Amino acid sequence: MREQFRQDMYGIQDDVVEIMDELLNTTKIAVNALIKGDEVVAQEIIDDGDRFNKLTIDIEDRVLELVATQHPVARDLRFLLSMAFIANYQERIGDYTQTIAKAARRSANKEVPAPLIDLIRAQASLVYRVMDATREALEERDLDLALKLPELDEPVDSLNKQFYRELGRLTDEDEIEAAAKMVMSARALERIADYCVDTGDRLAFFLTGERDLLEAVEEDLDPHKAAYTADSKSGTEG
Repeated sequence: MREQFRQDMYGIQDDVVEIMDELLNTTKIAVNALIKGDEVVAQEIIDDGDRFNKLTIDIEDRVLELVATQHPVARDLRFLLSMAFIANYQERIGDYTQTIAKAARRSANKEVPAPLIDLIRAQASLVYRVMDATREALEERDLDLALKLPELDEPVDSLNKQFYRELGRLTDEDEIEAAAKMVMSARALERIADYCVDTGDRLAFFLTGERDLLEAVEEDLDPHKAAYTADSKSGTEG
């Protein structure tokens, strides 16, 4: 009975990893449709919008069933709850691939400024790296790689800020309209990377039983955040 329980747990992890792999591929297709102005491919992604919702709901249902029937404790319970959280993050990532596909459809026949195309391509490449590292961290249960995700995410945030600077330089109304769709997609890519970091946070919690490990890493990357956090806690306590 316990052996079957173990197999069921590992099966959930394998399926979540597969979802992450499919999401990476779908994100690449959506971004490619955006860059090329491929309305047909964009619509195909939109039409398949419920796919990841259904897959992640299935993961949640299986987690709930195991919790209800097997009464896991300690590490096993942490694992199952973490898989439910991680599946939810993947659902959100799937929603953002829809955002990119919709932007691709709406901007398909519009002239998009070349600098924004280049920025999307660069940002997407960084996001693919974060997504792939997140998938590998879960598949291998690699704590070190999970803790590295905030570092991989940092340049994604920097590029996103560049989009707004480029948008502010535009004066042609048609260009601004098309550029707005690109900025929306850049924001979606940034949020995808953020959910990857959240996934790493949950994985770190499962592996160690400790919370806020990634928050400590992020504070090392940004000392101002550490000071802000300390001030906020002090103000709350007062």
